[in-house]
Amino acid sequence: MATMTLEGLTERITAAFGEECTAVVQYGGSPTSNNVLVIVRALRPAALRASATAIAAWQKAGHRAPLILTEAEWRSSRDVFAMEHADINARHRLLAGALPAVGAPSLDDVRHQLEYEAMGALIHLRQGALATAGNPQRTLELLTLVKGTVMALLRALLRVHGDAIPDDAVAVVRQAAERASFDPAAVLEMLSHAGGVRSIPPARADEVLDGCHAALKKLVAHVDAMVHPDAPAVD
Repeated sequence: MATMTLEGLTERITAAFGEECTAVVQYGGSPTSNNVLVIVRALRPAALRASATAIAAWQKAGHRAPLILTEAEWRSSRDVFAMEHADINARHRLLAGALPAVGAPSLDDVRHQLEYEAMGALIHLRQGALATAGNPQRTLELLTLVKGTVMALLRALLRVHGDAIPDDAVAVVRQAAERASFDPAAVLEMLSHAGGVRSIPPARADEVLDGCHAALKKLVAHVDAMVHPDAPAVD
């Protein structure tokens, strides 16, 4: 199967959900971000299954799975998916249908979701590292898969600090690294590799993974200190 494109994904999703599809939206930190939101009037299991092959191909290309919500869930999820709502409010491109209007999430909700998601991403990275069993190719695939999640976390970090979100992903990484006091080198290598700019040599896969793990640990500690300023520091 050829690499799934954004246009191909949109076509397949709208075909799968038919008249129930309210909107397909591209969102994220830049015009080329490939985070996708799908809103439907009602979520039928048969339609979800019909979209599965296209979504699997989309993930295989190194993108996050689309966020699929009903209209009611979209309107009520401003606190639960505060990071996503904030990203979509800041920048989005309508690919199909019309996006139901909702208000902006609170920064407190963004901060608390960031705390939860950052810890989850750290644990997921550790589990993924175990699953690679030291295989360099699988390690590189893991880095490609987690890139989108890491960038969403870094945008949220800047947002809760009240910073403007740069259009350039490299600038987002560097600015977030200053905020959370982590070394940006490994994250920048991951970003470059996942974007097809510069491949990480297999011999360096573990080193880059270790650097990304260290960066996420710093991010988790920084966010935890923001949410719980009186708690003792954890290494």
